[in-house]
Formats: sequence, C-alpha cells, structure tokens
Amino acid sequence: QLQASGGGVVQAGGSLRLSCVASGRAFRTYVMAWFRQNPGKEREFVSAIRLGGGNTYYADSVKGRFTISRDNAKSTVYLQMNSLRPEDTAAYYCAASPNIILSDYRTARRYNYWGQGTLVTVSS
Repeated sequence: QLQASGGGVVQAGGSLRLSCVASGRAFRTYVMAWFRQNPGKEREFVSAIRLGGGNTYYADSVKGRFTISRDNAKSTVYLQMNSLRPEDTAAYYCAASPNIILSDYRTARRYNYWGQGTLVTVSS
C-alpha cells in the first residue's frame, strides 16, 4: 500500500515536497516512481528511482527542477519540486514495481502498485 501526501496550492516559482510512504519492507527493493495526471489526459511519467537511490530518471519537462529521493529506512520516496509552473498543476501519484525493466520506467501500466493522488495546484 502506498500513501501519498504533500500536495497543495502554491504560486508559480514556489516549491512543494511530496512524500509517498510504502507499507511493507518489500517496497524497499522496488522501483518507485511519480506520475501526474489531469482530467481527460493520460497519466504522465514524472520521475523514477531505483533501489539504491543512485539511479534516477526524469521527464524532460521537470529535469533540473524536480528531485526524487528515497529513504529506505522509512520506506518513503520524496519528490522535491522547485520552480513550479502552472503547467505542473495535476494530481500526482506514486507507483511501485518489484520487477520493472528500465525501458518500461515511463509506462504507467507497468507499475503494480499505486497510491492515491495528491493534488498540486500552481497559480500564475
């Protein structure tokens, strides 16, 4: 089970940090990711992180502004979002997979577990 939190309303240029807490020690070995989605649109890859935390992946639209990290001792993944833009407005979802391959990291349907969304609204 994944529990996401940290969303809110922020002005353009501001920052937010999302958290995703996983229940169960097994998640510590999973690939963890963040996706986002707006109504009527497909779920969009934002970022992913592998077990050790040294390998991270980002969508081009957030590279240099967002940072993903994980604390395996707390079974938690974070998404630090800086320099937020109105186009970052969306519901953000965390996801996990025990055996996803690198070429599938950006594909939502390849993830086995999903948290509930946390809404991020960036005002201009």
